[in-house]
Amino acid sequence: MSSEEDSESGTSWIDWFLSQRGNELFCAIDDDYILDRFNLAGLVSEVEHYQLAVDLITDCMDHELDENTWNIVDRSARHLYGLIHARWVLTNKGITRMAEKMKRKEFGKCPRVLCEDQSVIPVGLTDIAGLKGVKLYCPKCEDVYVPPSKKHSQIDGAFFTTSLPHLILQMFPSLMPQKTTERYIPRIFGFKVHHIANEHRRQQQIQESMNKKRDMMVEE
Repeated sequence: MSSEEDSESGTSWIDWFLSQRGNELFCAIDDDYILDRFNLAGLVSEVEHYQLAVDLITDCMDHELDENTWNIVDRSARHLYGLIHARWVLTNKGITRMAEKMKRKEFGKCPRVLCEDQSVIPVGLTDIAGLKGVKLYCPKCEDVYVPPSKKHSQIDGAFFTTSLPHLILQMFPSLMPQKTTERYIPRIFGFKVHHIANEHRRQQQIQESMNKKRDMMVEE
């Protein structure tokens, strides 16, 4: 999508970005938040072509870009949007929007069968950008999973912070699922596998004890 196509279609860059396949995990950031330079403090050193990226995101680009330049600036804009998103989702508005997406199961469901399609929340394993891809946190089993979509796996986890799921659940306690103690129990022919293993170990210990006693009797 070029800047010319953008203006002709009447679609904002943010709407276009969010509509792209793989970007379902992101939520919309208010223009006012992005235009407040206080909220972007420190990001100028993190993004190449920072000002052009800001102009592109806020639809303030006042000159045409050739295809090559557009691609470069667009990559910077995507990265910048992610960095701003990490700050936005820690605000009340951002948390609320992400909670609404969770309610609609837009982030997906827990792959664990016993969690019964529990809604998941995107989370980062670190708050430092460029280190780890985004993961999905299940509040029912309290574990994290690799997203099933390869496009989601390529998204930087820092764009969602390590705090987002827990802030959502604190701000909206009704979204906290009831914990379950139900666990899958492996069985072989109806017998619990761990029970069989324990029984084998017990029999082995008895056998070893008997062997020691026999050896002692022989020595005497």
